[in-house]
Amino acid sequence: MPHRFYTLIAAQFFSALADNALLIVGIALLREMGQPVWWAPLLKLCFTLAYVLLAPAVGLLADAVPKVALMTWMNGLKALGVGAMVLGLDPLAAFAVVGVAASCYAPAKYGLITEIVPPGRLVAANGWIEVSVVCSVLLGTLVGGLLVSPWWMSVAAGWPLRSPLMGSLLALLSLYATAAVLQWRVPESGAVYARSPRQPVAILKDFLASNAMLWRDRLGGRLSLSMTTLFWGAGATLQLAVLQWAQDVLGLRLNQGAYLQATVAIGVVAGAGLAGRWISLHHAIRVLPLGLLLGLLMLATPWVRSLEWALPAMVLVGAVGGAMVVPMNALLQHRGVQLLSAGRSIAVQGFNENLSILLMLGLYTSLQAWGVPLVWLMSGLGVFVSLTVVTLMLRRRGRQVPPSERERPVATGSSGVLPER
Repeated sequence: MPHRFYTLIAAQFFSALADNALLIVGIALLREMGQPVWWAPLLKLCFTLAYVLLAPAVGLLADAVPKVALMTWMNGLKALGVGAMVLGLDPLAAFAVVGVAASCYAPAKYGLITEIVPPGRLVAANGWIEVSVVCSVLLGTLVGGLLVSPWWMSVAAGWPLRSPLMGSLLALLSLYATAAVLQWRVPESGAVYARSPRQPVAILKDFLASNAMLWRDRLGGRLSLSMTTLFWGAGATLQLAVLQWAQDVLGLRLNQGAYLQATVAIGVVAGAGLAGRWISLHHAIRVLPLGLLLGLLMLATPWVRSLEWALPAMVLVGAVGGAMVVPMNALLQHRGVQLLSAGRSIAVQGFNENLSILLMLGLYTSLQAWGVPLVWLMSGLGVFVSLTVVTLMLRRRGRQVPPSERERPVATGSSGVLPER
């Protein structure tokens, strides 16, 4: 891999680590404010909303400006949102600001990967990036759990702040600063794209055309987009459900629930690493049965009542999910950059995945507010995942990406990459 790829990995690691720790601290803030339990998913909803609303523009923005500079500025915007929360901004509004920054950061990050890594190394690169992302989830939840733990609260209680949790937010600001410093050390790829549309109507039309093109692609785009959309929607819902399940069923505190949630990330690291090493791009669709297994595990796990069984169950859920999503993500990125451009394809991917998160989290929040038992909610999520994967498997009809198509650019009328490296 190019040396700049590893610097990019390090920069996005610290940024994502702070994002994940911020969710745990945000939940603690809502509880300190006396808000009901079902408000916790609203933090994730506010964070994700920008991914959907800004999707038509962020891909074009990532193609129009230097990607490294854009990512550095977005880390600064994240820090601004967290700093505003320290000064008293409502957590939901602050999460919306951080979400705007994250939605602009994502297409620049993944677009830069497709520009600096050759197609033959994309699965391995995605293995690295997903392992890095999941490690940031793992450590982020651990850091978040530490920043709301009784030990930290006793330490921060002696600081001249209106709440010990403000000290937690200040600690997160240092992580965003570290990410910004590392980001400056990543050189630009030198890739140049044709001029993108600037008028709002033209931008929307361009995005809708790009979205339709990926969904119509029978060489892997439609299938991989369906699977990643399902995975991230279900995963975001499961992330919050596990926190509540750990407290309601297993009797753990919030910080201990965060540590249990981190065991899922350990499994994803293992699964993603194995997939990146052993599954090639043109065999990506062979991981479809793992999606069915993931749904069945999600169906059964909520009925576990002891921590001794919950720990290996969470690791297994993560490992199966990680092994499934890495090849699907690589296939989607490969088809996306052939059909569209780096920024456009990642924006379309982000739009669909985050729309799935919004819809699933919205339904989960509504059902939780209506009093549906948490165990039934989690099991229902597993049933939905299983049925969706079975449907996709029945419709697949054994199609694979032919070797002749894996390296050949597709002429589409979209902007092409003019490498200047």
